[in-house]
Amino acid sequence: MAGQKMLKFVTVERDMPEKRVPNLRNKDFDEIYAQYATDKAADQASRCSQCGVPYCQSHCPLQNNIPDWLRLTAEGRLEEAYEISQATNTFPEICGRICPQDRLCEGNCVIEQSGHGTVTIGAVEKYITDTAFQEGWVKPIRPHAERTESVGIIGAGPGGLAAADMLRRQGVQVTVYDRYDRGGGLLTYGIPGFKLEKDIVMQRMAQLEDGGVEFVLNCNVGEDLTFDAIRGKHDALLIATGVYKTRDLELEGNEADGIVRAIDYLTASNRKSFGDLVEEYESGELNAVGKRVVVIGGGDTAMDCVRTAIRQGAGSVKCLYRRDRNNMPGSQREVQNAEEEGVEFVWLSAPAGFEGDAVTGVNVQKMRLGAPDATGRQMPELIVGADYVEPADLVIKALGFEPEDLPALWGVEGLEVTRWGTIKAEFTTGQTSLEGVFAAGDIVRGASLVVWAIKDGRDAAEAIMTYLNQVEAVAAE
Repeated sequence: MAGQKMLKFVTVERDMPEKRVPNLRNKDFDEIYAQYATDKAADQASRCSQCGVPYCQSHCPLQNNIPDWLRLTAEGRLEEAYEISQATNTFPEICGRICPQDRLCEGNCVIEQSGHGTVTIGAVEKYITDTAFQEGWVKPIRPHAERTESVGIIGAGPGGLAAADMLRRQGVQVTVYDRYDRGGGLLTYGIPGFKLEKDIVMQRMAQLEDGGVEFVLNCNVGEDLTFDAIRGKHDALLIATGVYKTRDLELEGNEADGIVRAIDYLTASNRKSFGDLVEEYESGELNAVGKRVVVIGGGDTAMDCVRTAIRQGAGSVKCLYRRDRNNMPGSQREVQNAEEEGVEFVWLSAPAGFEGDAVTGVNVQKMRLGAPDATGRQMPELIVGADYVEPADLVIKALGFEPEDLPALWGVEGLEVTRWGTIKAEFTTGQTSLEGVFAAGDIVRGASLVVWAIKDGRDAAEAIMTYLNQVEAVAAE
């Protein structure tokens, strides 16, 4: 009987949730996709072919059991679908919204390869967990027994929060330290509301607090509290700070007014959406209204910036990227959304310098793609004599992130880092060079996806539990 609910991909076409029209959605920061209705979610889930080797699952960093929760959704067994979904993913409602499914699960869907259009995995995942919150299926964290050990976590982003959730479920006492005034890290202050509305993040923060996770916010490690003080307070420590240092451009005019970092720009916009008073926004420094905006970069952060600038009422928004569309690292779905909303992409273009003490233009060099590099991507080559000036009043640098020098920033000795500045940690456990100190997420692997941070946080929590149990066993001898 269950099989009759599935395998409908030959009769039911792929159908995403309705997307709000561009000339309306580009004026606010609400999410652009509507929610599935129950029948439509079941119909779309029923398109899954239930293949014996589910490539969607194997290409998910969390190894989510996607075929099973699609089948349960098609059968109307939504609470069971949620239980399966959250068994491997701490924050499925977030991954359903912001994962680049086109590069991960959906991009490897078998029926997509056969020309029938991929199952809308992300949209169904979002629907399942949103329904679970509405129906009260998302239960408070209540450990069966409390443990005396405590773990400190530095960083309240997705990696740190995933670890906090897993550790609290085991009864461990957990304290999370973060530099910002709200938890969530880039989920809160880096990703715009049109991709991830902030009440979605805040409801998870509330669940963690209700479950006994203590948050110490507005805490700059090395200034407000020393690393050694935090380490001394806990039986184990997890570093999950992410990477926040912006890659820069060493170009003439780089220090001109009006040239800003993507993280500063996005944080100001997100603070504004919370109703905070943001002086840099009010002064116009981090506000695109009426300006000719140029964003430099081709990743998801660049897409967040161009789409934010449109919503702030920019006069024009252009994105410079040194390769072409096919070689862009950002989500193709995001590029399409941006184009629909009025963003112009200037492919095969790189900045050579900036004009004006307060920026008035970007000196642009035109490029072509040459021979592949070591990764197989074609390398951009300069086209001599094809330079021009792109007028600009606001330039946003979205070139990616690098790790901060944590040993120097925190004044900690013995914490080993790699030649890239990331923390050196054991591959399977996240154990660092310091006893009882673990690390997870971007601060270990470099700038990456939220779903990988969640995976790393969950793995680190498991390793920390093993460590605590070993310490307890030694103490009992």
